[in-house]
Amino acid sequence: MAALHALDHQRLPEARLVELARGGDRDAFRAIMTRCNQRLFRVARAVVRDEAEAEDVLQEAYARAFAAIAGFRGEAGVATWLTRIVLNEAHGRLRKRRPVVDLEALETGGAEVLAFPGLVRREDPEADAARAQIRRLLERAVDDLPEPFRLVFILREIEELSVEETARHLGVKVDTVKTRLHRARLRLRQALDAQLADVMVGAYPFLGARCARITEAVLARLDACGALPPAGG
Repeated sequence: MAALHALDHQRLPEARLVELARGGDRDAFRAIMTRCNQRLFRVARAVVRDEAEAEDVLQEAYARAFAAIAGFRGEAGVATWLTRIVLNEAHGRLRKRRPVVDLEALETGGAEVLAFPGLVRREDPEADAARAQIRRLLERAVDDLPEPFRLVFILREIEELSVEETARHLGVKVDTVKTRLHRARLRLRQALDAQLADVMVGAYPFLGARCARITEAVLARLDACGALPPAGG
């Protein structure tokens, strides 16, 4: 019965999950996190560029968001709302350790924008080891991009959001998304071989163990502050 109950939560529409979460339903919180974990982890890592710190950012952002979920008005989707909270938390950690990037200097200039190769998903077990090595090169190259380009690139090319969705998540204009993506592609094309197209979607994997760890850690924090009813109650 418990498995069926959890499965029902995973299938619920977003509005119903939010309603249940407002009432303190832990399975609703768990379902929201399960749906959003990978994308939010990638966003946090794009800012802090460290996997352990990205996990910390995600946990703190979830705790803050769920403490304030009664104020979520639904004007944007839950993932968009959570993305902005994650970005605020991640940027708060960086303010003391690095200067602001001069976006005007980055986004202007006469360099020709080159198209980055399209994404291709292939099943080729013999190439797994080689693709894993290429993926690591890609991740390092993306890490070296200026943060605004890095965020747009991850949401568009790795998370495969539309231009409009990316703009909503980041709170910027559609044209800004297009410009930053073009600049990111240009910089990556200067550093990487076309073989990287085959492994793009697999970058920054969010494994099940990490997903479960973050989800349970957030629920434990909510339990500790009395935000949820006792388990099984």
